[in-house]
Formats: sequence, structure tokens, C-alpha cells
Amino acid sequence: MTPPRTPQIPVVVLAGFLGSGKTTLLNHLLRNRAGTRIGVIVNDFGAIEIDAMTVSGQVGSTVSLGNGCLCCAVDASELDTFLETLTRPPARLDVIVIEASGLAEPQELVRMLLASDNPHILYGGLVEVVDAAEFDRTRQRHPEIDRHLAVADLVVLNKTDRVGEAERERLRAAVAELSGPAAVISAVHGRIDPELLFDPALRPDHEDKVRQLTFEDLLREEAPDGHEGHDDHLHASYESVDFTSDVPMDPRRFMKFLDSRPDGLYRIKGFADFGAGDRDNTYALHAVGRFLRFVPRPWARGEQRLTQLVMIGAGIDAAALSAGLAACRADEPGRADEPGRADAADVERAMWGVLRYVQEQAPEPEVFDTHETADPRGAAAEA
Repeated sequence: MTPPRTPQIPVVVLAGFLGSGKTTLLNHLLRNRAGTRIGVIVNDFGAIEIDAMTVSGQVGSTVSLGNGCLCCAVDASELDTFLETLTRPPARLDVIVIEASGLAEPQELVRMLLASDNPHILYGGLVEVVDAAEFDRTRQRHPEIDRHLAVADLVVLNKTDRVGEAERERLRAAVAELSGPAAVISAVHGRIDPELLFDPALRPDHEDKVRQLTFEDLLREEAPDGHEGHDDHLHASYESVDFTSDVPMDPRRFMKFLDSRPDGLYRIKGFADFGAGDRDNTYALHAVGRFLRFVPRPWARGEQRLTQLVMIGAGIDAAALSAGLAACRADEPGRADEPGRADAADVERAMWGVLRYVQEQAPEPEVFDTHETADPRGAAAEA
């Protein structure tokens, strides 16, 4: 199996009702992108694209969709047109962010992404931004917010500086109850760690030395409220757990672990070695919320065979996650309900749970991977 030459680009949907702080959060990402190339689709409701003007010029690949709500389109063809523009190789983007209209149905946007025929994209999660100071009033005016929170992968409880500590805890509990397994993090002025949404891009040294001055460079020294550009503290709102094993993972146990992953675990990324289950390939793992995909890649000659995973979430038990993964190693004692796996047929059956989530590659490997339609929230739960 030939690995793809160019990885798929994650597409993140940024949603929330009017005034929740979506554009502020987006501008924060653009200011603190650490060299990551971000493409932005701004979906404004109305003919005057104020949000588009706000972010205009801060990123090279900005597409504005005005005079209407993208999620109300009959099919995904219009969205596909803009995604095709942003995913062309010359753009060299690392991530695409769709800032949805405050009146958008985020679940429909996600469905459109997953139904897209564009093989260059990968679902990157639905981020719902909530105004802490206006949450109760917003629920009264827009009861559909309950439905929006229920399908979110990550909830940003924004503007928490405008409420007291007791009220903040009450709101966090209320949002967490509505959002179920989604991670909930608090923020002020939309400041979240960009690594929650995308990985920093690694550029060759010569690209950093010979390049055009960007808005990121110009804005770095401004620090309008004393915080922008100094966000080392942002990691306090979430936890990151690393796991490495030189012993292959038992595919049955590993899938049970993934299917029962705890609330608040937002992202899992890395590579898994399934040993005898597939001695030819390592499996790249991409999980956001309840969305899960594996992409097999041949082991390189001389490459050390390891399972290396990073888990990111809020309110998670790091020790329990590490212990759970350690128990998935193939050398761990089997449980009473697990039959021995001595024959090749049973080893093959053990991989079925993994293969269900495998993202196949395109017939033209010189382009990109193919994209498989799936439900971002229900896929893992149905395993």
C-alpha cells in the first residue's frame, strides 16, 4: 500500500450564536498560528460581510460566503467549490476553519463536510462557542442551542471574565450536561490554545528565513490587552496525555478502549502498531469527539515499531487513560471473556473492529487520500 504524498487537510467548523465571540476566537487563532497556514471560510448572514472584513488580510486564503446561510444550501456543491479552491496544492494550507453564521445549523454543516466528494479534506471537529454572560438569555431566545451543544465536539465557554466564580461553575455544569461527551473549556476574549484544534506546522528552516512579512509578525508586538502573544498559560484549560509502547496493541482491547473513551476527551492523534494483526503497516489514528479514522501506512525500512499517541481533553483522568492504554498491549494478560488468539483466522477477526474505521487511499496516490462519509458522533459508538 502506497502512502499518500500529501496529507488531508482538517476542516474545523466554528459555530455559536450571534455575539458569542466566534470572530474574536478566529482572530486569536490567526494571530497565534505559529506558522500554520490557515484557510478561512466566513459564512455571514446578510449582505454586509462584517466578519469577513474583520479577518480580511490576516490570512492568504479567505473565502467569504455572503447573503445567506451556508447550511441552508440544497446540497454540498457550493461548499465543495470553496473547499476545492482552498485545498489546491499551491495554497499549501494546513487547516481550514469555517466560521459559521450565528444562525447556522452546525449539524448540517458537519453533514455537508462528511458528504463532500473532496478527497483532500478531513473532518476536524465542531467547536461551539458559548457566551457565558448571555447563556441563559440565549437559551430563552434560541432553545435550539441545546441541540447545537449536543452535537459539538468541543465547547468554548467564552467571556467567563464577565461572571463570578459561582456563576461560572454553574454555567460550566449546565453546558457540560447539554454537551454530553464533548470537552468544555473556559476562555476569555476567545483565547484558547491553537493546538486544541490543529497541530503546529513544521516548516523547513529556509521557509522561515525567506518569506513575506505576515500579519502574525505585525500583530505579535501589539498585545492589545496584554495577553495576545503570551499564551503559555492557556494549557491550564486542558490536559495532554502522551502514551508510547514498544509492544504492539491488541486490536480488540484497543477498540474497546476507543469505543468507551471518557467524556471530555476531545482529540486523539498518533500511530498504532497492531503487531500480528498487520505486520506490514502502522495505523495513523485521527479522533475528534466521537469521529474516528485510521489510515494505514507501510512501515519504513528500519523504522522502530512503536505505538505513539497523544490524547487531549478537559476534565480527563490522565492516570486512568494511561492505565487503560497500557492494558491494551498485546502482552497484557487476557481477560476471561477473551479467547486465545493462536490461529491466523482469529488474528484477522481481531482486526475487523479497526478496519471498520480505515480510511482507504485514492486510486491516484500522487494526489490525496479518498474520503469516506460517516457520522462524526455515532461511528465509534456503533462499533
